[in-house]
Amino acid sequence: MITINNLTKKIDNNLILNNINLKIETGETKVIIGRSGVGKSVLLKHIVGIMKPDSGNIVINDKDITLLPEKELNKVRMEIGLVFQGGALFDSMNVEENVAFVLNEFMKLSRKVVKEKVADALAMVGLQGIEKMMPSQLSGGMRKRVSLARVLCMEPEIILYDEPTTGVDPITADAINNLIVELHDKLKVTSIVVTHDMSSAYKVADSIAMIYHGRVIAEGKPEDIKKTNHPVVKQFISGDARGPITENENLIFGHVR
Repeated sequence: MITINNLTKKIDNNLILNNINLKIETGETKVIIGRSGVGKSVLLKHIVGIMKPDSGNIVINDKDITLLPEKELNKVRMEIGLVFQGGALFDSMNVEENVAFVLNEFMKLSRKVVKEKVADALAMVGLQGIEKMMPSQLSGGMRKRVSLARVLCMEPEIILYDEPTTGVDPITADAINNLIVELHDKLKVTSIVVTHDMSSAYKVADSIAMIYHGRVIAEGKPEDIKKTNHPVVKQFISGDARGPITENENLIFGHVR
């Protein structure tokens, strides 16, 4: 469904994405791991067309989105839901208005249909009956689930999750992981999950790719990543801050498979 070819991006003369290549199959959950600042979120912004690459391209459903005019790109965007790290809710709107935002802005639907879609989406994320609550009344985990409900209203083919478990306690994080898995199994959506939480990565992933210095240095199934001897990947998944990472290019840019 998604093919990323030789994607390169510089920001303020810093090389953020360095010739990245990835494929995400239809119905797959691809987890992208890596330390803060390696370009994970920048990659998501390219996939939804918020940012344009310096070189390379992204093909979604046989359409090269890097070449599409804005009108055609907007049609592709309607097939993609992005769950932002902090939820990105409008503080002045209640939950119902937040979840219905895309429907009201971009689709010509009756109020009755919108209310039904909002109720169904909130039920899918386990938040029935909170339509009139304000974002300030919600916990961090609830805000993330409301953000996901807003995405589900669009009935997307692809869902992108930007650090879905950041800023919540371990129990809430596990509940969010379970929800990602349930939605994948129920809706058969294609998902990309950006995270540095390895518990989350192992639980939700069909496959995992690690980005380091703007490149994919390892890719494989969760069990492959767990067993890897790649020094950079081993240090990241163990969370061990001791000892310098080798800068040997032949070693760093090897792959798990």
